[in-house]
Amino acid sequence: MKEKSLIIGIFVSVLFIASCSKVKVAEENLMLVNNTITVDTDDTKDSIVLKAAHVVPTPNQFEAQKDEFIAFVHFGPNTFTRKEWGDGMEDPKIFDLKELDTDQWCEAMKSAGMTKVILTVKHHDGFCLWQSRYTDHGIMSTGFRDGEGDVLKDLSKSCEKYGLKLGVYLSPADLYQIESPDGLYGNLSKTTKRTIPRPVEGRPFENKTTFEFEVDDYNEYFLNQLFELLTEYGPVHEVWFDGAHPKRKGGQQYNYLAWKELIQTLAPKAVIFGKQDIRWCGNEAGATRDTEWNVIPYKEDPNDMNRFGDLTAKDLGSREKLYEGKYLHYQPAETNTSIRAGWFYRDDTDQEVRGVDDVFDMYERTVGGNSIFLLNIPPNREGRFSARDVEVLREVGERIKETYTENKLAGAMGASEVSDDNEDTYVVLDQVNNVVELETAEPVTINRVVVQEKIDTHSERIEAHTLEAFIDNQWQTITKASNVGYKRILRFPEVTSNRFRIKVEKSRFNPAISFIGGYYYESRPPQLTISRTIDGQVTITPKKDGFSWKPHGENVQENINSNLEIRYTTDGSDPNRSSDVYDKAFDLPFGEVKAVAFAKDQQGDVTSEIFGIIKSGWKITEVDSEEEKHASDKSIDASAATYWKSKKGSASHFIIVDLGKEEEFNGFAYTPQQENAEGMLEKGVFSVSKDGKNWQQVSAFEFGNLINDPVTRRFNFKNPAVGRYIKIQSTRIAGGDSSLAIAELDIIK
Repeated sequence: MKEKSLIIGIFVSVLFIASCSKVKVAEENLMLVNNTITVDTDDTKDSIVLKAAHVVPTPNQFEAQKDEFIAFVHFGPNTFTRKEWGDGMEDPKIFDLKELDTDQWCEAMKSAGMTKVILTVKHHDGFCLWQSRYTDHGIMSTGFRDGEGDVLKDLSKSCEKYGLKLGVYLSPADLYQIESPDGLYGNLSKTTKRTIPRPVEGRPFENKTTFEFEVDDYNEYFLNQLFELLTEYGPVHEVWFDGAHPKRKGGQQYNYLAWKELIQTLAPKAVIFGKQDIRWCGNEAGATRDTEWNVIPYKEDPNDMNRFGDLTAKDLGSREKLYEGKYLHYQPAETNTSIRAGWFYRDDTDQEVRGVDDVFDMYERTVGGNSIFLLNIPPNREGRFSARDVEVLREVGERIKETYTENKLAGAMGASEVSDDNEDTYVVLDQVNNVVELETAEPVTINRVVVQEKIDTHSERIEAHTLEAFIDNQWQTITKASNVGYKRILRFPEVTSNRFRIKVEKSRFNPAISFIGGYYYESRPPQLTISRTIDGQVTITPKKDGFSWKPHGENVQENINSNLEIRYTTDGSDPNRSSDVYDKAFDLPFGEVKAVAFAKDQQGDVTSEIFGIIKSGWKITEVDSEEEKHASDKSIDASAATYWKSKKGSASHFIIVDLGKEEEFNGFAYTPQQENAEGMLEKGVFSVSKDGKNWQQVSAFEFGNLINDPVTRRFNFKNPAVGRYIKIQSTRIAGGDSSLAIAELDIIK
């Protein structure tokens, strides 16, 4: 142990002495870099950190990170049933597509600055969007183009036309194969040697590559479909595997190593999401970690693992986490979310669409936070992106170009290796020489700085850094951050100077900085927050926090001045310069409030909020149980920060509310608790009563994807309901939990 520590100490000293601004990779990296490095039993904490500093991306991973901003497209039967998850038993003809315009998709994505699109060629329902030889459950059994349509083929041609890379989402879970009497999933078939692809009469493959695998029926089916996707639609750059398991059967196991061999052979440029190449960020709401490490510790070799553990923790790759691993592996994160409330298109009236501010903020946080931004845009039932989505994409693209086209530090003196456009040049720092300074000929005004490490050869090493500017004849701290990795975007109030510097405060080893750029973002009017008290008083204020991040890195309160004006409507129309001015709280019995901020000649994003009937006269008459710290009245106190939670026991729990008087209403809203993933109301029944004794069922309901995206969900009834008492009865809790939690219940008029 002592001998090993001594050797490492000498090694580090040699590297520190050898380090200089133009050191070559071969000179600096006496320890060989690798995508996965094993932790030995006699490794010290220092040697583990040193090993982590030599874990680098594969060429495919590096290219995937450089793609930065990519698109998801969820399309299928759910588009027509308006569900988030189908059950696999839908008649294929429900996919009633008449037209398809993938050129419009790609044009819109290109306008946003996206570089790749991943299509859900098969979601969990098992419905195929391409002309598969191995099933009739798909587009071939619909009326679209007389059964000859192929969404993937159209998209592949459009991607080539618009210069976008193509990826495919093939769900390992397949409810059609699970539920069908002769389905292959979990049919207890024997594992035998199979040839992939299995020949189909009349439909030969142009690609003559074949594979021999020891697999069962379902894995053979899956491999045959992968073969189709990877040989008949041009180059595929990403294969996306969801980890969802809506239902299991027959102890079905996935032979991922066979899938991996086939993918790496047929699509050598592709990264595999959900496996060793790319990982999930841990949520589906666009939230990001302050520190996102892509060098991740694992107990088992990640290159052989079929399923990965919990990726939702706040910390995945700190030093303390590294010490727990047996393997150190490079695995960048994709931060995925949807431009709409839900993965699939439902409608253009009630389905919320993210504003430009939200999407641009997520772009800066994700791409500028050492991850990849994967934004879903679901096509509508006319086979096009809806106009609202297209407009948001276009404006986001314009904002990215306006902000990040002109590098105000380009060609600055001091370290040309980081201020040029050559990604192969870089500066290597050490514990003594830990600063990179840039000086421009004239003072420049900036509020964004981009920093990048040379991760493909030197890994991610910076653990803490500071941006300073020379102002009033002294260096002043502008902002601080933790790691850098592929890219860090620092956001701060505007600063004017001709001298800036990045100081590395802490690192895992000698960091190599390949780029420093300075940019200016033109501030817009702030996003707004609309809230209402329990007695109906509506307040509109600038949004202080967007996805746990200050909008554009600034405190919006500091931006409020005499030029800021807020206008609002309550009739459903979008507010404009002629709408009512908001200057104090106002009463609203129920309905929708829309508001927008104006500053000088600029207009911000429109914010809207639908409020149910006032709750001041409500009371809880009965619940099946409640935890001591989470009483039932917390579900109707007009505060999402508190919640009712039943005791654990089963999936069936209930709550009864007296509205104080008889009301007519069209639906309800459910807000889940935000502290953890417990008690999410996935399925239930809504009932109404006039006397609290005789009940009438209004509707069953279902909410999807609550654990990963715990936001307020609304459910609209087919016909209005009338009553004084309402009852919510749960029938299924997300994640198999046995307690029910409700932060807020609202009744929508």
